[in-house]
Amino acid sequence: MTLRASRVRWHTDAMPAPHRAASRPPAVNRAVAANRALHPDRAWVRLARLLLGGVAIAAVVWNLWRSAIGLGDNTLDQSLSHFTNQTSFAFGIVLLVGALSRRDRLPARWDDLRGAFAYFAVMTGLIYALLVAEPGEMARWDLEWSNLVLHRLVPVAGLAGWLVVTMTRRGGWGRPLAWLLYPIAFLVYTWVRGAIVDWYPYGFLDPTGPGGWSPVLATTAQVVVAFLAVGVVVHLLGNARAALAHRRGRR
Repeated sequence: MTLRASRVRWHTDAMPAPHRAASRPPAVNRAVAANRALHPDRAWVRLARLLLGGVAIAAVVWNLWRSAIGLGDNTLDQSLSHFTNQTSFAFGIVLLVGALSRRDRLPARWDDLRGAFAYFAVMTGLIYALLVAEPGEMARWDLEWSNLVLHRLVPVAGLAGWLVVTMTRRGGWGRPLAWLLYPIAFLVYTWVRGAIVDWYPYGFLDPTGPGGWSPVLATTAQVVVAFLAVGVVVHLLGNARAALAHRRGRR
């Protein structure tokens, strides 16, 4: 063994056990066979994440490309300012990282990040269906493929992955509040940018319409409450899924 190798080994062996344990999620100790079959390192889970992540990113890139060449309803900078495009692209990246990395090589809190983008995907689907889609649109399937991917496939798949794939670490009550930071930052960004360029990505956020700020703030308050409520539900569902894989105090 070389001197350098011995130093590396000594450093690893000298690392306190609690520190090493803190860097990994708790081990599966309930329904072991079932949770192993649903483990994120399973080939089928990796493949599903790889495919879904690739499709989500491709749909966003397609939207941006259409905008860049003048085929979309928005300019490129406008498309980049859509919540759907921002969160769906990041959701795809998270899926690809999860597909290409072993779970024990990722941070212990990786599932909190994964849950955040599953939550954003769910909210994207809900907000689009309730506030953005034209009447009757949600019953149609003859739409642009990227629309179907980003507003139907990604929300459903994001929630399904959160509920199905094995995880063992429970999140605290600060998790849904932390998840809410990005939507609030997006609101601030949208209104500041909108005041400068006179454009808003969604009609319910546009204070230049009839009624001015009053209906915008009223709708926004309802949306924020909905975001928090759904965030709490997604958080609790994640903790319930973790409880199916790991019982505290049991080795």
